[in-house]
Amino acid sequence: MSVAFASNSTTTPSREVRPLRVMIVDDSVVIRGLISRWVGAEHDMEVAASLRTGLEAVNQLERINPDVAVLDIEMPELDGLSALPQLLAKRRDLVVIMASTLTRRNAEVSFKALSLGAADYIPKPESTREASAADIFHHDLIQKIRHLGARLRRKAAVASPPLAPASPAPASRGPVARSAAPAPVVQAPSSGPLTTRPFSNQAPKVLLIGSSTGGPQALMALVTELGPVIDRFPVLITQHMPPTFTTILAEHLARSSRRPASEAVDGEPVKPGRIYLAPGGKHMRVVRSGADVAISLDDGPAVNFCKPAVDPLFTSAIDVWHGNILSVILTGMGSDGMRGGKDIVAAGGSVIAQDEASSVVWGMPGAAANAGICAAILPLNQIGAKVNRLFAGDRS
Repeated sequence: MSVAFASNSTTTPSREVRPLRVMIVDDSVVIRGLISRWVGAEHDMEVAASLRTGLEAVNQLERINPDVAVLDIEMPELDGLSALPQLLAKRRDLVVIMASTLTRRNAEVSFKALSLGAADYIPKPESTREASAADIFHHDLIQKIRHLGARLRRKAAVASPPLAPASPAPASRGPVARSAAPAPVVQAPSSGPLTTRPFSNQAPKVLLIGSSTGGPQALMALVTELGPVIDRFPVLITQHMPPTFTTILAEHLARSSRRPASEAVDGEPVKPGRIYLAPGGKHMRVVRSGADVAISLDDGPAVNFCKPAVDPLFTSAIDVWHGNILSVILTGMGSDGMRGGKDIVAAGGSVIAQDEASSVVWGMPGAAANAGICAAILPLNQIGAKVNRLFAGDRS
């Protein structure tokens, strides 16, 4: 996934940021070695420990004192799902990223882990010999560690009193110490008030939703409130997620919304009364099919480092519904959805973004908010009610 970076000019220069400490827990010596090399090559993170079992991680957590744990699901002695609540009981602020191969069982376990407090999940390649799969795993894992770790630090900074001004250090008479690596420049909160625009006067005929990191939890919470909209209008969702995982997510969305929800099928008609989810590994678009609207899936290259990506759905919807579109951008890394959101606004539609405080990562919604294309920037627990009012005719 691509990541939008912004510097914060108000950062206190005297506060030196130490590298993120990463604990790797996996029974595969190959995977432990790969992740250790990747983490060790980054200037803003370090390997705190490389362990074989969940039991070792639980027993050694206080000594290791990690910021982030990459936790395998299938391990001897104590598996990842059993170790997770024990780790969080000892360290409530520990960022845990579940890692698993792409099986249905592991996808279901990953969703269970999210409900137990894991911050995110990442699919491991079936074979590290496949260069492209290993490259994607490498890129996504490092980005998740960096951005979820940065969120932890921002929360800690808010909870901690500011540091007193540092006293000038005495002149060194010994060897010159190696300077610390520069701290990563992560996506910072907006330095000023965000501007919003009026909602469109055109009545929405479709609801489009885009999400990424933290999205499954956010989506399941949101769709519980959208019954009146789903019953009368089509709802299409793109969540950055691999195959198999989207199958499980669709089942969860169906249970949460009590409405039909499934992975979209190429060529199927788009009708009110159901939720269409972009299947992992395919971009989902919509097209005119005579007097109807149909799903169009394609296996083209990744967009914004993602497949499925949000922008293809957003932009394709304009040719079908023109300005009668309401789009919602939820938590996630990067800026996917921002360009498509701009096009929707230019066509006469509206965009709502999730606010920073309720987002796991304020990348995608933050990019839209800072671009000035949003009609509202709301906490997750207020988005459903607002969407219902807009589809009921309220344009305020």
